[in-house]
Amino acid sequence: MNRLQSAVVIVGGGPAGSSAAYELAKRGIAVSVFEEHSQVGVPSHCAGHLSIKSLKKLGLYPLPKNVLENEFSGANFYSPNGTKFAVCLSKPVTCTVNRELFDKYLADKAQTMGAKYFLGSRVSSLIIEDAYVKGICVTKRKQLEERVPARIVIDSEGISARLLRQTGLPLFSRNSLVYAVEAEVDNVHNVEEHAVEVYVGNYYAPGFYAWLIPRLDGTAKLGLAVKKGNPKDFLQRLFSKHPVASKQLSSAKILRINFHAIPLGGPLKNIYENGFLAVGDCASQVKPTTGGGVIFGVSCARIAAEVVIQALNMGDVSASSLQSYMKRVQNAFAFDSQIMLRLRNFFNKLSDDQLDKALRFAAKTGLASALRNIEEIDFQGRTLFSLLNKPSAYATLVYLTCLYMSANA
Repeated sequence: MNRLQSAVVIVGGGPAGSSAAYELAKRGIAVSVFEEHSQVGVPSHCAGHLSIKSLKKLGLYPLPKNVLENEFSGANFYSPNGTKFAVCLSKPVTCTVNRELFDKYLADKAQTMGAKYFLGSRVSSLIIEDAYVKGICVTKRKQLEERVPARIVIDSEGISARLLRQTGLPLFSRNSLVYAVEAEVDNVHNVEEHAVEVYVGNYYAPGFYAWLIPRLDGTAKLGLAVKKGNPKDFLQRLFSKHPVASKQLSSAKILRINFHAIPLGGPLKNIYENGFLAVGDCASQVKPTTGGGVIFGVSCARIAAEVVIQALNMGDVSASSLQSYMKRVQNAFAFDSQIMLRLRNFFNKLSDDQLDKALRFAAKTGLASALRNIEEIDFQGRTLFSLLNKPSAYATLVYLTCLYMSANA
């Protein structure tokens, strides 16, 4: 690899990294993206279940036909004993994407603007001199390590957070992690084509939930995450014992499977340093309720790019110049992230019996009707407050609170 000179180096070619690269390159900033894998988007570590409204806000919808897999206007929630709460929305609100092709699509957009991509290039460390991050050290296909200088490094490395650790900035807590298994399956039965299946409860997914997301080609995305234990064991339990999922999956065959961790502690508050910013999963820019990180990561990457452009124009890449990134991220996401974090902690403390009672109560009160016109699923704090003027939603919230307090008194 030839010695490079870039104003900005980005570590990681996922959605957040490519989005930052696109924004920088289209404004004439020399930017290089280093991706450790030989292909962008491989391996895939996400179901790719995204909000249509948020994608539109980001200018990413409609998507190319080969990227889009399905659109959803419904969701079915099941307790461990099979109690069902069904939500039917007035129009499609979410979609699934082929994550490999989605990531490649974003990378292609960045490269069209002039961003340079270096695949199979593992960033081993940051170059830190005089308390400033001044570039990266890269190893490509086991060749000798090479130093790549840069004015600013944007860290979008994902959950490993190796480089963030090197800066000495605070990391996400290990206690905030859940461990997920993602699989592709075929030959599923008794599922609605445009509805997502969600299975809650500690017996099948302690600390999180399980999901089944149908594709239009007859295959589906199946997964779950757990706070403790081996997620593969819980997936087998879902296959064999869940009163609903076991029937839906009775003839299913796993086509592909992978594992990854998800940080659910909410966005980190200090993710900038002299010459350095962090975006995406390594910065825990993930929804604590659902574990979705694409929309938050892409949104924060765009903020990061704007702050970097301003810093470069001023000729000041110090932490004091880059701190506006953190302020803007906090302004955009702090309220909803805190609400979602409290909701995650709340639901984690409900027993399986309580969850069953909650779903039964929600079905009786007509909560599904109150949710019919919901469009906003990423900023869930705002959505929750908008629902409180609806009697069924308010009653369900009160019931959940009373149920929790009575059992934990």
